[in-house]
Amino acid sequence: MSFKINIIKDKLLSENWFVLRNVTYDITDQRERVIRHKREVYDRGNGATILLYNREKNSVVLTRQFRIATWVNGNQDGMLIEACAGLLDDDSPEDCIRKEAIEETGYAVGEVEKLYTCYMSPGGVTELIHFFAAEYNESLRDNAGGGIEDESIEVLEIGFPEALAMIKDGRICDGKTVMLLQHAQLAGWLTP
Repeated sequence: MSFKINIIKDKLLSENWFVLRNVTYDITDQRERVIRHKREVYDRGNGATILLYNREKNSVVLTRQFRIATWVNGNQDGMLIEACAGLLDDDSPEDCIRKEAIEETGYAVGEVEKLYTCYMSPGGVTELIHFFAAEYNESLRDNAGGGIEDESIEVLEIGFPEALAMIKDGRICDGKTVMLLQHAQLAGWLTP
């Protein structure tokens, strides 16, 4: 199935933090119908995320930080528990996630495993997220973590059964983190 796209208007709305565009386009569907859509598209670049896990301790390392979008949408304190993640900027996904792991969690991870790449909110956001996993242990601890400059990140080491319970009761509600924890369970890396 293919669609023909004809851009009618592509208007820049903002370049403040990232790029927000208003795009009007006609799409011709498989029945030759032309349908006009007007959408806002947010381009914030692509990112990477990693689940740090320890088989021996049956635990994971996650982060907790303030996320304004969650606060605006009803998260009372705005704090979100999530897997380490960051924007690629000019780095490869693997280089990005190694850098983010050291900055956010303090762990200098060794071998990383690429799991998959997903659009997380394709209805209006261009971002692709590259998902990784790596084992951690105390010998890989480089620093205390916590982020850089304008970040205030709490590093959490959580038992895997507790992390799964936190999904169920809503304490973990970040999509990429839920996906990574469920992947760890399906792959049998950790015990529920």
